[in-house]
Amino acid sequence: MRWSRMVNVVKCHVGGEINNVVTGGIGDVPGATVFEKMKFFRDHDDDLRQLLLHEPRGAVTHCVNYVVPATDPEAQLGYVIAESTEYPAMSGSNTICVTTALLETGMIRMTEPVTDVVLEAPAGLIRIRCTCQDGKVTSVEFENQPAFAYRLAAPLELEGYPTLTVDVAWGGMAYVLASAQELGLQLTPDEASDLCDLGQRVKTAAAEQIPVTHPENPEFAGITQTEFVGPLGRADGALTSRNAVVVSPGRLDRSPCGTGTSARLAVLKAQGLINVGEPFIHESVIGSKFGARIDRMSTVGPYDAVIPRISGQAYITEISQVGLDPADPFPTGYKLSDTWPV
Repeated sequence: MRWSRMVNVVKCHVGGEINNVVTGGIGDVPGATVFEKMKFFRDHDDDLRQLLLHEPRGAVTHCVNYVVPATDPEAQLGYVIAESTEYPAMSGSNTICVTTALLETGMIRMTEPVTDVVLEAPAGLIRIRCTCQDGKVTSVEFENQPAFAYRLAAPLELEGYPTLTVDVAWGGMAYVLASAQELGLQLTPDEASDLCDLGQRVKTAAAEQIPVTHPENPEFAGITQTEFVGPLGRADGALTSRNAVVVSPGRLDRSPCGTGTSARLAVLKAQGLINVGEPFIHESVIGSKFGARIDRMSTVGPYDAVIPRISGQAYITEISQVGLDPADPFPTGYKLSDTWPV
């Protein structure tokens, strides 16, 4: 066997969403912050993302995280998130999987019943509290960076539909939030293909018609996610709702989505529909759930913002080594439109 590149991968899922973690084989990369390290991967080493996410080694439904040294002394480690088409500043489901992988493999020492961790994402420091039992992480609750609403009740023109009313919010990525009821959607598994097609159309239209720029870091991407939101309900004293997030290039997030939940909390607070500290349960199309609440209020530039806390549980499914034979005809994999939307 001869490999020109090899990385150690801990494969994980949270709420059904596959978020793999590269724990070895990378080392350090240039950058004074993890955000700058992310840009290095994006601009100079995107072959690794393609190797791991494209076929024959990956799939459009996979994400991957690179564990890197932190640049902030408060953080134990850093991580760079790589998805199908972009390197997001933050991802909640990926954060839950990264934390679980680091603790359950011993890269960060686990203490029971609670382990506190600080990690550095491209978006900044993420403070995490994990409940642990018998060597297993049973819950990961993280404090996200501030989330806020860019626009509420904005008109959106979409061919084939009357004028839609949407919200646009930042939760670690920029989302256009559209009412499932307004579009005649039930957010059920049998709608997955239709949700993806419509989600891409809504996302493209919103990015063109409602451009947004993050007030503190204009390098953060504009709208790249669509979140279809279901009606609000109540169960066991908590506010509840179902949602479906469409990730570029047009596939469905299997989890309730951490940054999508954060964006939803920001919109609900701006609409006066949720209070600080009030529990919120967000459910995905496949029925998996994240717990959430607004911890406190903040500001981001001119925007009122919320500090979200999101919780979920991840599971390690496999530990492997992924390598590249220098003679392999697909060193960066390939994409076919039968599974990878174009």
